[in-house]
Amino acid sequence: MNVTEALNSRYSTRAFKPDPVDRETILKILEAATRAPSWANTQPWEIFVAGGEALERLRQGYLANFKKDVPRKSDLPRPELWIPAHQKRIEELGTKRFGLAGIKRDDKAARQAFSEANAKFFGAPVIIYLCMDRTLTPWSVFDIGMLAQSIMLEAQEYNLGSIPAFMLVSYPELIREELEIPEELSIIIGIALGYSDTQHPQNKFRSPRRDIGEVARFKGF
Repeated sequence: MNVTEALNSRYSTRAFKPDPVDRETILKILEAATRAPSWANTQPWEIFVAGGEALERLRQGYLANFKKDVPRKSDLPRPELWIPAHQKRIEELGTKRFGLAGIKRDDKAARQAFSEANAKFFGAPVIIYLCMDRTLTPWSVFDIGMLAQSIMLEAQEYNLGSIPAFMLVSYPELIREELEIPEELSIIIGIALGYSDTQHPQNKFRSPRRDIGEVARFKGF
């Protein structure tokens, strides 16, 4: 698989098979991914991997919080609002995903059950948490983002699906306690990893991309 194929075949997996992913495979993925660039080779990332019983305890804790409507508060603050163009794309994505699942706008019970899959980590057997020192700036968040993309692309080499998601880091106190993450580290993002259930309807969906002519501006060519 070349880079272009990996980019085009990657999608956000929202339903995983229960099949485990062995430690050696995860180590190979992380070793390759940490070739990602960073400011002056600072390599600001600290990586914590949850699986097995540790992940199940996290999953149950998340599910309990979700059902009790415990407010979500990630270490890296989520946006308070989106500009209109971004909000429109968010709403269009939600409409298409709910439509694919056959869920109507006024079906609150079905929408709640649908959202619960997030709290269950989409059934993933592995979650990779990327952290960095709290004293660092958004420039290092940029480095973490490059590492995250590298992890997801390298996972493709092993036929593994992935999804980065806010929900995975929305209850940092649970993550910190279970994985013994020091207070001086911010939990930036979680990446669910595993074998994709390719027959699940949510994994047949592909979100659209803006036309490159709308995105890129050239001058001098």
